[in-house]
Amino acid sequence: MFIRFITTGGTIDKIYFDELSQFEVGDSQVRHVLTEALVGFDYDVVPMMQKDSLELTDADRQQLHDFVASDDAERYVITHGTDTMPQTADALADLTDKTIVLTGALSPARFRSTDAVFNVGMAVAAVQVAAPGVYIAMSGRVFAAGEVRKNRAENRFENL
Repeated sequence: MFIRFITTGGTIDKIYFDELSQFEVGDSQVRHVLTEALVGFDYDVVPMMQKDSLELTDADRQQLHDFVASDDAERYVITHGTDTMPQTADALADLTDKTIVLTGALSPARFRSTDAVFNVGMAVAAVQVAAPGVYIAMSGRVFAAGEVRKNRAENRFENL
């Protein structure tokens, strides 16, 4: 089995700059997570963007859509910032012949305490067993595109 990972940035890839007292999106951590997990499937990682999801534009979403639509893989895990993940899932919803799972993290993958590794694992499991379509794997659950929102007050994803 082959899974194509596409990275767009978001908290999962953020790094802390002490001299700036802020977080910025850095290099993707997905390859590191997969290497550490000793996964037993074939994959590649396509770095597409390094943006906070609040900075993603409709043109960025169209670029992602066009890439997946024209690509030959069948299964995709897309790492993405959590704030606009549902909007990106909606933008990909017409790609019904592929299985696409978006995931991210509420704290950076570089942190000792993070949900990133768990979420990537959930996404990998989901992309292997879900029917073609678009999903979000966050908060220990798998949601269909168009049926999920981020509850900022509770810092989790939930059904609409």
